[in-house]
Amino acid sequence: MNDRMTDSRRMPTQDTTATAAKAADPRIDARTRRGRLQMLFLLLICASPVIASYFTFYVIKPSGGTTNYGALIDPQRPMPAVQVTGENKASLPLASFRGKWLLVTAGPAGCDEACARRLFTIRQIRAGLGEDRIRVVPVWLITSDGPVDERLTASYNEPYAGVRFLRMDATAVRQWLPAQEGAATEDTLYLVDPLGNLMMRFPADPDPKKLGGDLRKLLKYSRIG
Repeated sequence: MNDRMTDSRRMPTQDTTATAAKAADPRIDARTRRGRLQMLFLLLICASPVIASYFTFYVIKPSGGTTNYGALIDPQRPMPAVQVTGENKASLPLASFRGKWLLVTAGPAGCDEACARRLFTIRQIRAGLGEDRIRVVPVWLITSDGPVDERLTASYNEPYAGVRFLRMDATAVRQWLPAQEGAATEDTLYLVDPLGNLMMRFPADPDPKKLGGDLRKLLKYSRIG
């Protein structure tokens, strides 16, 4: 009788000890660490082509490219989690454009002469890339309401030119695209990498030949996008 009572009192202690031992099982911790390392490894694999192009372009400095025309954005500015309005008036996430190199200009719907020159520049740069043009999407982020001149649509927002006309909140655009000191966001062009990070800002009224040279080198040393 006393032996049975003693055994019944011992049982909860044994269960508790077993549970604690299971919770502290080093094999579980090892599996967790292994899972985290595998996830980190996969992320590095996905990002490595872009990282390699950055390293080659800014550190190794390939021959014939001792200096770059555009200014590197540091720290990086990830693509904001915002909705944009496409040409068909449908709303879509800006993040849906990840996977391509984006050559971006921004400005109000009432596009002036300088705006039209920037649209012409991004169209011509893409067209001049030959087979690589499918890796680049020129984008006009329209920062105001109001109609867009039909001549602009006919010239730039057609399949071959490939310039996307996307309406985006003006404040969100300015927070994402940093202007040069003493200038406005609308004054120049920007480059976004396939991971959605703002990568470069070009001088105001950029030189198409020099800008295209930067882009060609990046496309050469990156195999994604």
